[in-house]
Amino acid sequence: MARYYALLLTMLVCTPHFSVAADYYQIQVIDAETERGIPLVELETVNQILYVTDSNGIVAFHEPGLMNQEVYFSIRSHGYTYPKDNFGFTGKKLNVTPGGKAVFKLKRINVAQRLYRITGGGIYRDSVLTGVSVPLKHPVLDGRVLGSDSVENVIFKNKVYWFWGDTNQPRYPLGNYDVPGAVSELPSQGGLAIQKGVNLNYFLDQSGFAKKTCAMPGEGPTWIDALVTLKDESGIEHMFAKYVKVRGMLTAYERGLVEFNDALKQFEKQQVFDFDAPLYPVGHPVKYKMDGIDYVLFGLAAPLIRVPATPDALADLPEYETYTYLKAGTGTEEWAVDRDVQGQLRYQWRKHLPPLSYDLEQKLIQQGTLAAEEGYFYLRDIKTKQAIQIHNSSVAWNAYRKKWTMIASQKFGTSVLGEIWYSEADSPLGPWKWARKIVTHHKYSFYNPKQHPMFAEENGRLIYFEGTYTTLFSGNEVKTPRYDYNQMMYQLDLSDPRLAPELFPQ
Repeated sequence: MARYYALLLTMLVCTPHFSVAADYYQIQVIDAETERGIPLVELETVNQILYVTDSNGIVAFHEPGLMNQEVYFSIRSHGYTYPKDNFGFTGKKLNVTPGGKAVFKLKRINVAQRLYRITGGGIYRDSVLTGVSVPLKHPVLDGRVLGSDSVENVIFKNKVYWFWGDTNQPRYPLGNYDVPGAVSELPSQGGLAIQKGVNLNYFLDQSGFAKKTCAMPGEGPTWIDALVTLKDESGIEHMFAKYVKVRGMLTAYERGLVEFNDALKQFEKQQVFDFDAPLYPVGHPVKYKMDGIDYVLFGLAAPLIRVPATPDALADLPEYETYTYLKAGTGTEEWAVDRDVQGQLRYQWRKHLPPLSYDLEQKLIQQGTLAAEEGYFYLRDIKTKQAIQIHNSSVAWNAYRKKWTMIASQKFGTSVLGEIWYSEADSPLGPWKWARKIVTHHKYSFYNPKQHPMFAEENGRLIYFEGTYTTLFSGNEVKTPRYDYNQMMYQLDLSDPRLAPELFPQ
């Protein structure tokens, strides 16, 4: 028997198609400032063989015909730079040998630091191949998930519950279009430190793939947002979300309220909303007390919709109000602007009116009833003073700054939906006047950012957020292997001088 195992081991080691860690040349790319590995760095050979660093910043290189010689690698990464040589090439040649190692240091242009990929296959593929330790229980495939769209998460029953949009699987191009979900432990309750990663425990179907948790009847996918927990009169905690049914090219035709059944790991329909109602739960919720009453605030570009923080009020659309200067118009005007006797805009909480938006304000400006500088959506770049159009945002209280902080994605920036901005204000209602770009992408989308206040560290000095990295809407037909259509986690250090408080005057 001993001879049998010895022979088997010899066969495995000597078989040309079987590679062990010693066969690979390990290339690690690190942040020159923090010396942490950088995920999502592309290394490309002269003959266009493309490698992308894993979440440790590692590439495992083992290319027949290119070993034991000098190989040139060009280097590129969103938000990071590497020096050009005398011919204008950005890269370096390496003497590639089995078992060898090399390190590239990149300068970070992003204010925020890219940490790791949260979802998808091969998160630590190259680390596993080269024998480097990894923090995740499932470092190469978890829940058979290859890619997941936008995230919703919340603390419920002292755990973090996560839900996503459309999700891909290995066995067929069509996957889960009805909200997969997972749970993780908080770092304070034994979960991974957020700087290291998130160990997701997916809710699985019989095949082992992430199950559908919100398969509402009707044509097309089911999506959720506005995920929120509320307590009833007895003090029992409930988790709710707004669902939408979608057909064709992103056309929503039904929306309503669902509640999560934790025993079944399933959302259950509570009611269908009036589709024509102007106010309803949307975006990433924020809890906020006003005049002694606890409210939940909702909104996409800014949280300008409120409802009392009770399960009954959440389900009752006539209870919803929006913070606005609009009032019902007369004659041919659809909406009118409310001003006081001095001519200043009069903001009030009002019912049955649409929330303010960038597009709506542009119509008012074109009509001549609103000056551009008066608009609520007049966020400007602190460097260039240029206006920024926000696509959507995530707002949270920050104890370190003693401000409300906004992480927002820009519409029509240097990439269509790939630029992420930081802003702050005294209230979750704003005004949001100044912003600093903290993440950039070249012809790639990074949309639906979600701030994670439950993971903030050092009294909020370090905050964390994620977004969806995808070619959708970008015009780029070249998808990054393993990374496309997945969630990326970033860390933002609010002590960075580029985010000095005096740069954000109210």
